[in-house]
Formats: sequence, C-alpha cells, structure tokens
Amino acid sequence: MGALAGRHAYEVIGVTVNGGRLPGDNAWQDVYVEQNGGGPGICSFAALGDSFTEGIDDPRPDGGGYRGWADRFAERLAVYHPELRYANLAVRGKMVSEVAAEQLPRAIEMAPDLVSIAAGGNDLLRPRTDPDTVAELFDDVVAQLRDAGCRVMLFTGFDPHTFPVIRLIRGRVAAYNMHLRAIADHRQCDLVDLWSMRVLRDPRSWSADRLHLTADGHRRVALRACEVMGVPTGEDWREPLPMAPSAAAALPISVWLAARRLDARWAREHAAPWVGRRLRRASSGDGVPPKRPELLRLS
Repeated sequence: MGALAGRHAYEVIGVTVNGGRLPGDNAWQDVYVEQNGGGPGICSFAALGDSFTEGIDDPRPDGGGYRGWADRFAERLAVYHPELRYANLAVRGKMVSEVAAEQLPRAIEMAPDLVSIAAGGNDLLRPRTDPDTVAELFDDVVAQLRDAGCRVMLFTGFDPHTFPVIRLIRGRVAAYNMHLRAIADHRQCDLVDLWSMRVLRDPRSWSADRLHLTADGHRRVALRACEVMGVPTGEDWREPLPMAPSAAAALPISVWLAARRLDARWAREHAAPWVGRRLRRASSGDGVPPKRPELLRLS
C-alpha cells in the first residue's frame, strides 16, 4: 500500500482514481474502506510545526482555541479509523531549530504512524535568512523521523505573491520549496504542495494579518492533505470561491485608494507589532503550550 500511496493512485473495483479522490457516493467509500482497511493504514498521527499547523485564525465553533487544517485532517482520517490517536505539538512563531529542539524528541518518543511537519516560514520572514541553511536543518528533522520508522508528510510554502511587502520573500520561499521537494523525494515522504494551490492566491483565503489562513483556507488544505494521503472526502479543494463583487463600476483611483487603506491598516495592526517582537527578541509563541501534547483519541 505504501508504494501505491507514493504514486497517489488508488484502485477501487478495477478503477484507478488519481489523487486519492473518490466520488461523493458513500457506496464508493464503503468499497474503498472494505478493500483497503479503512484508509491508508494510519492509526496515530502527530503534527509538528508553527501557527499554520496550530490552526491560527480557524477558531473552533465552541470557542475553545483553534481548529486548523491538522485537526480537520485528523477528523476525516478518524472516519475510517475511529480509534485514531492524534497529537498536535505545533506552536505559533516557532522556527525550524525550535521545532527540532522542542517538538521532534517528543514526536519520536510517541512513535506515531504518521508525522506531519510544516516549518520554515518564520525563518524566511527574517531578512538575512539563508533558505539553504534552513533546509539543512529541516532535512535533519525529517531524517530522524524516518529513521524512527515514521511516515512523514511535508508541506511546501505558500506562494506569497498575493500581498505587498510579504511578496518580497517570494524568491526565498521558492528556493526553500525546491529543497523541500528534494527532501521529500530523497527521504520518501508524502508532499503537500501548497504553492500550486491557486485557490489560496485569492486574498479572501487569508485572514487580516495576511500570514494565516481563514477557516475555509484551512479546510481546503485539509482536503489537499487528504488527497495526498488517499483519504476519501467527497469534496474538492479546487472548488472556486464565490464570485467576488465586480469592481468594474468603481473608478480605478477608488479601487487603488481602498487597497492602500487596507495596506496601511495591515502595517499598523499587524506588521508593526511583528517588528516590535523581533526587536525585543520575543515570539508570539513564548509561553504557549501545544494544544494536544499527547496522542489521544479525538472523541
């Protein structure tokens, strides 16, 4: 099954469905579960990383913290493995070196079937960061997880082209992504390519700080992860967002001024506090514990 999953193709009654996507008909999913043991054979899952995996800006309906793509992925995986145990060690603001020091040892101790790791974005936001150096640290983390016998799911970085200022790191992100693809290939990991998710280039997929996904963005990433891992969903992350109100009737200068007002608000409410934390050598994750520090069942 592992070799088949690496090609992201699954056979159901003689029919190959690429990308792990199945029709929404429950009967098809029942057949898949019966023939494949309830999904890709993952009974325990630990998620490592930063705010992306912690789930920032995807609040839980009950107000009890954040949900995020990893919780959503685990929930879908648990449909086929009700006994699934899930831990989320990710903490906002963490860099790759901190993930290696604080989260990696615990993940190896847990010995889950699957470990996801998405990290490096906070490193690349620092002006003098070398993506080659960050990738070396990341590769060492992945190597240790693979040596421990864990299946590993990696994530590339998003395409930051959408927003001013943030797009200045686009070249570093692209270089880092090339390293991540090489690491995934060399270490035989599953790779979720976020850069290629065109739907996430829509500003409406991002929260006001322009660094974190909205709830719908997290939902789509979870669907993409399910596709890569061969977990049937009956949904497609490629579904277009609703048509945005037409700006054709507005004067070009009005559109430009509205965009600049949003930029100024972002700089005041989000960029300035971030710079302030850097000057104080502080992190948004200081003193924040992991939201799911143990491998426990979802229910």
